[in-house]
Amino acid sequence: MAKKLASFPPGTKLPDHIVIIPDGNRRWARARNLTPMDGHSQGLKTMIATLKAAREWGIHTATVWGLSTENWLERPEREVKFLMKIISKTIDDYLKEADRDGVRLVHLGRKDRLPKVILDKIKYAEEKTKNNKKYILNVALDYGGQNEIIRAVRKLVESGVEANKVDEKLLDSFMDTHGQPYPYPDLIIRTSGEQRTSGILLWQSHYAETYWENEHFPSFGPDRLKLAILDFSRRRRRFGGNDAVEHLTFKPEVTARLELAWWRLAKVPEGTRFRDFAADYLKEQYGLSKELAKDAAKHLITAMVEGDKKEWKEAKKHLKRFYKIIKSHLKLAFEPEIVTSLKVKMWQEVGGRDDTARTVDAEETATDLLAEEYRMSTFQAKKAAHLRILAEVERNKALAGMGEEHWIRASEYLQKYYRALKERVA
Repeated sequence: MAKKLASFPPGTKLPDHIVIIPDGNRRWARARNLTPMDGHSQGLKTMIATLKAAREWGIHTATVWGLSTENWLERPEREVKFLMKIISKTIDDYLKEADRDGVRLVHLGRKDRLPKVILDKIKYAEEKTKNNKKYILNVALDYGGQNEIIRAVRKLVESGVEANKVDEKLLDSFMDTHGQPYPYPDLIIRTSGEQRTSGILLWQSHYAETYWENEHFPSFGPDRLKLAILDFSRRRRRFGGNDAVEHLTFKPEVTARLELAWWRLAKVPEGTRFRDFAADYLKEQYGLSKELAKDAAKHLITAMVEGDKKEWKEAKKHLKRFYKIIKSHLKLAFEPEIVTSLKVKMWQEVGGRDDTARTVDAEETATDLLAEEYRMSTFQAKKAAHLRILAEVERNKALAGMGEEHWIRASEYLQKYYRALKERVA
């Protein structure tokens, strides 16, 4: 029975066009004392599963980079022959499935150096699927971004177009992706820890988001692709213009001071009910009205009390109600159920710990929490998450009676945390 794909949270923005640079097949193989051919074989299986998942999720266009113009001729002859063999076999084996699923296959790259048998198969596959409109699969073989632009410019010049008629739209029509509904990629994914695009779709990718995956490609697959898409969905894409959306307007120093007083309790102003103080904190951080802040404070305090008693089921119930209020007021796209689970998980992982070496898991969870709640990439959330956990650890040390200096450090880290957060969400 086929494994059922995990669904995306409501409101997830799927990219129309993804690019996958499948790096690390040979490194994956070497780490397992296997041959480069074993790595390429496993990489191909991973690619087929990944592309199938992308189609099932509704991603229209996928571009995969098989061989670049720069390096495939420099590989050992035996490896190149094997690559040509599996490319040929893949076209034979999966053309029928691609045609059945409504996939149009398009070759990106040079057509003068690949073996004739491969070029003939590619030409046949393109002709066979040319009328399919549901999906597009661009296969980059003997491809280079600069080379594509050079070929396009040559064709443009040969067409006799006058110089003053040349514009972006015209040049688009000479690129390898001409005529496609989504020629410009939204998301470029590169595996194996490499952090460069190497010129893939150099002309088309001027506003593409990038995602760097540490796993070698044979260990990638649908689950890792889902994480990349979720990360992409959280990003606010400004496309070079002004970000006119008004986000949180809290003052980092004020919010940090209120939260620290909350932590210390004794510093809550005399004559102030704790719930009122918590409401003031929420008004500052989230910009809630007085009544909403009181309602939210009631649920947040109850959740924290239940968490202290390790009554996690009850804590989650009240925390979810709290986040529903926040989401409704701020019109943020996070899913309360997901944020609640991450918040409780972070409480569990950081609770009582006074050594940062023991909070690695908590920092990863805090990163995921901030990324989900405030709609940013995990890369953007890492700095704030690190500062948050440092503040929590200093609080734990202070509460354990290890000295007043830990409250001072907690205050400093909290201020830095809220500054780092506001840099991303303001």
